[in-house]
Amino acid sequence: MKHPENDEAYKGLKVNKGVADVPTVNPYLKKRTQRQNYSPAEYVEGILKGNITILSQAVTLIESSRMEHQQVAQEIIEKCLPYAGNSVRIGITGVPGAGKSTSIDAFGMHLLQQGHKLAVLAIDPSSERSKGSILGDKTRMEDLSRQKNAFIRPSPSAGSLGGVARKTRETIVLCEAAGFDSVFVETVGVGQSETAVHSMVDFFLLIQLAGTGDELQGIKRGIMEMADGIIINKADGDNIDKAKLAAAQFRNALHLFPATDSGWVPKVLTYSGYYNLGIAEIWEMIDDYVSYTRGNGYFDWKRKEQSKYWMYESINDTLRDTFYHNPVIEGMLKTAEQKVLNNEISSFMAAKQMIDAFLNNLSGKA
Repeated sequence: MKHPENDEAYKGLKVNKGVADVPTVNPYLKKRTQRQNYSPAEYVEGILKGNITILSQAVTLIESSRMEHQQVAQEIIEKCLPYAGNSVRIGITGVPGAGKSTSIDAFGMHLLQQGHKLAVLAIDPSSERSKGSILGDKTRMEDLSRQKNAFIRPSPSAGSLGGVARKTRETIVLCEAAGFDSVFVETVGVGQSETAVHSMVDFFLLIQLAGTGDELQGIKRGIMEMADGIIINKADGDNIDKAKLAAAQFRNALHLFPATDSGWVPKVLTYSGYYNLGIAEIWEMIDDYVSYTRGNGYFDWKRKEQSKYWMYESINDTLRDTFYHNPVIEGMLKTAEQKVLNNEISSFMAAKQMIDAFLNNLSGKA
């Protein structure tokens, strides 16, 4: 390499030595401690003592797709089941922007002030492209996230609402065993997640907005029939009259639907999550519902039906996974797919051939 600074013409030039490369890793950074591995019995013991760190690690095992993690998680869940079931589970749904996270923050603080312990399980939508999630619900629950008696756990939907719903239900079991007597489950708010969440909660709360021009658009048979209570958010300032009008429209719409299985007549209330207005009335409605359904036996009946539903869902999930991971099917899948694309065989016939091959392989005939 030519160094012009060494030329005679620059004899009077003084050249300082260069600076050594700065290390890319901060030398003062402490080495991250390895996460401690516990036995299933130690996990259960920590959960029953209300140890949030151990509870969080157990939830991570539930969410893991690794088989060894799943085996440990199922053992933990089984041992925690006798201590679960002592909470009120509330599903909270609404279109994006309806103020679900802000409302949960307000509802949660109201509960904590009454001496309750609250777990918030938020299903966060994942990107279809990157498969990543922001998991930023905690940032919108500023007050709640600082409370020692509140546990907030966002989970990525990861493109499979059924899968994350099953894991959320299992997480509820651990939270109840840890002593949380109130559980909120916040939905993605994009359609199918409502059905999944409805199948794991006692009370289903629908949050709506007024003054957005879509009051009638929000009156959809499916979601309205699932709701045990409808609340109109942002009923403050100039929006109060619009909120009251929207509430009247929803009450009229509810009269068009058949009576609920529980016998409960859903109520429509207005409130402001930002200004904490009308929160006590909403909680009074939920308490009335719980007392009413426990009194007529519907509360326990619904929980039993939900347990039965999730048993069948688990069977379906296991059968599907077993089918797609079967070596015979893995070998046939691409060929069958190509034949369908080339119109050499119908979609139904291709499916039948693979199912027959799968069943024959299981019975040992193949």
